Amino acid sequence: MKLNPLRNRFALLAAPLLLSLGACATPFNANVSRFQAELPAPAGQTFAVVPQDPRNAGGLEFAQYAGVVAAQLQKVGYVPAASPQTADLVVQFDYGVDRGRDRLRNNGFADPFWGGGWGGGWGGRWGGGWGPGWGGWGPGWGAGVGPGWGPGWGAGWGGGVDVVTVYTSGIDLKIDRRADGKRLFEGKAETSSNSNRLPHLVPKLVEAMFTRFPGSNGETVKISIAPEKKKG
Repeated sequence: MKLNPLRNRFALLAAPLLLSLGACATPFNANVSRFQAELPAPAGQTFAVVPQDPRNAGGLEFAQYAGVVAAQLQKVGYVPAASPQTADLVVQFDYGVDRGRDRLRNNGFADPFWGGGWGGGWGGRWGGGWGPGWGGWGPGWGAGVGPGWGPGWGAGWGGGVDVVTVYTSGIDLKIDRRADGKRLFEGKAETSSNSNRLPHLVPKLVEAMFTRFPGSNGETVKISIAPEKKKG
């Protein structure tokens, strides 16, 4: 069957950009943005981790993630305080995952916007979150390409087209000086994957946030964390 010329041109353009989803042990990648002002070098200052969203106060899930954040803060030299009222630094923490977006996959490959990140996603409730970004392209391509070009891709590349759901998850970290309430640090970390399991995602995002902490002011970087080695 002869393919539509327009479809052929799209296939030639898109093929080099497709990312493999078939790897079993791939690194965890996150986009991390960090800002700081007068953040003291770790020298035994005390801290307390509190929920940015009051609805998480007292929650067991938040307590688990707060423990992960606390462990990273201790690694860089800060000391847990007995309570937020006595801490030198108050650390506000939040986390979330969006409802997912459909993406095309052909023979183990995804469309060019897999892992694009920075979409409206989960962070919208904080006043715009990460902004419209690449995520805004997703629905248009998914709807336009899927039904019309799916058969063409299958015939052209020798396989069918699957639709996979990609979730955008992220964390939000803020550090204030308790004495005067001055904001010292703001950071966001975000990733896109086919998982929406926060107990797995949040620790990885926290690790990415604290990689080379506190980073350069105003810089957005891609942090890649190697997969854990299997025991035995």
